[in-house]
Amino acid sequence: MVIPVEPLQVSSLKQACIERLEGMILSGGLKPGEKLPSERDFAAALGVSRPVLHEALVDLEAKGLVSILPRRGVVINDFRQSGSLAVLSSLLNYNNGALAPEFQNSLLAMRILVERETARLAAVNATPEQIESLRRILQEEIKTSRADATRLTDLDFTFHSQLALASANLVYPLILNSFKKIYIHFTAAFFRQRADTDVIDEVIQYHRRLIDALANRQPDEAAAVMEEMLVRGEQQLLEGIYKERS
Repeated sequence: MVIPVEPLQVSSLKQACIERLEGMILSGGLKPGEKLPSERDFAAALGVSRPVLHEALVDLEAKGLVSILPRRGVVINDFRQSGSLAVLSSLLNYNNGALAPEFQNSLLAMRILVERETARLAAVNATPEQIESLRRILQEEIKTSRADATRLTDLDFTFHSQLALASANLVYPLILNSFKKIYIHFTAAFFRQRADTDVIDEVIQYHRRLIDALANRQPDEAAAVMEEMLVRGEQQLLEGIYKERS
């Protein structure tokens, strides 16, 4: 039997060029305000054609990493001031998810802010079907081995994803999906650190309390439980990271 499939393709030169330049900018190798060489010279140094380099620079400009200035060339931006949400994806993928402490702390703080509001809205807007879907996820968590960090991580993300959908805010699920890679990175580390401990049951109990708050239409309670759970989890995660490094 012949199975119709598309041939495998390696990453395009354009994408490779984008990733190289992003790495140079995010690592500080190229600094804000620095002007790049002419496209002709820079393309030659990178070993790509001038059109490939130009397309890559246009992509970086859309993200806010560079500015292409007529008759002046390409200037590196301070991405903290000019970067878009697309830069977050680049930051999360840079260096295989090894984040600087200040960026890691900023992400955790933002997660608390967004998910607290997500929980509050879900308690107002969740449909009975969505609440039942969360109950089914909870039952799967209860049945899962406390040593199965991979399965617990997947279920945890699914729970938070369904909660975001239940908020009825169209943007919150997209934000969560944008952070899925780093979310999984953190939660997998958490569940590995706490495997076969009472902490896993504590997480499940938080999920149960969240579902109850949704079912009882208690937005303030849902927000409070979410914040308590995330703060507690962050403390335990950072404690575990500190022990691993000691």
